[in-house]
Amino acid sequence: MKLYYSPGACSLAPHIVLNELGTDYSLEKVDLADKKTETGANFTDVNTKGYVPTLEVAKDQVLTEVATIVQYLADKAGNTKLLPKFGSMDRYRAMEMLNFVSSELHKGIGGLFNKAMPEDGKKAIIERVEKRLGWVDAQLAGKPYLLGAEFSVADAYAFTVMNWGQWVGIDIKQWPNIAAYMERVGSRPAVQAALKKEGLIGG
Repeated sequence: MKLYYSPGACSLAPHIVLNELGTDYSLEKVDLADKKTETGANFTDVNTKGYVPTLEVAKDQVLTEVATIVQYLADKAGNTKLLPKFGSMDRYRAMEMLNFVSSELHKGIGGLFNKAMPEDGKKAIIERVEKRLGWVDAQLAGKPYLLGAEFSVADAYAFTVMNWGQWVGIDIKQWPNIAAYMERVGSRPAVQAALKKEGLIGG
């Protein structure tokens, strides 16, 4: 199994999940600007969408999209702590949270990296994202993780996306529950290992 990634991009989420599961895998870094992998391969030959994450699950067979990849990984491992059993209401709550992170946080915060976006557009996006983050902060009141007592694939994704705030003018520390959550998730060994491997922290 191989994960194609770009340091700090949304591919960090499945990287964290792979570490949490203890799954054997390899990594290949992608330069998203020129669509080349670190071995010199044309990345669009691997994934015609041209972006990460991309998980090679077998020869000539890849999966894309964060929410799909992290569910696949947890299901394949049979890990019901990282992702509740399919068909249960808890599973649908997990899927609900994954979709929220994807549509309301990822697309919003990620869009702020677009250098061509006018300032008025950025301001409107930040205002909307901050409302969504206020909702997240309220969900974290009295519980350590988004789905409750257990760390899940939704936390790997949310941590990855909310971590981008530091680069796009969103101060996560203004929400105390989120600030504590980011420290809590960020200190997990699987997260630390992924951050170090991607060169995002020292060590």
